[in-house]
Amino acid sequence: MIEGLDPVIHAPKRLAAMAILVNSSSTSFRFLKEHLGLTDSDLSKQMSALESAGYVRASKEGLGRGSSTTYRVTTTGRRAYEAHSNALRTLLDPR
Repeated sequence: MIEGLDPVIHAPKRLAAMAILVNSSSTSFRFLKEHLGLTDSDLSKQMSALESAGYVRASKEGLGRGSSTTYRVTTTGRRAYEAHSNALRTLLDPR
């Protein structure tokens, strides 16, 4: 494995989600779905992987069809994203 690359974040869909999350205080499921062009089930799968790694925290409000989920990046997730981004920059421009 190339040093510094995080296999959880490296997956393109999760990397894109993290890029959005580190630049916002919180982001809704609906916003992520629309901006990433993912289905509900695919986005749920990607966010579950990030949540299991401790990189994001989900908050749910309401019940049933009127419920909404929002995500926040954790301190651990922000650090992991920054480390991964730095590793990518080094890999792409090793000067």
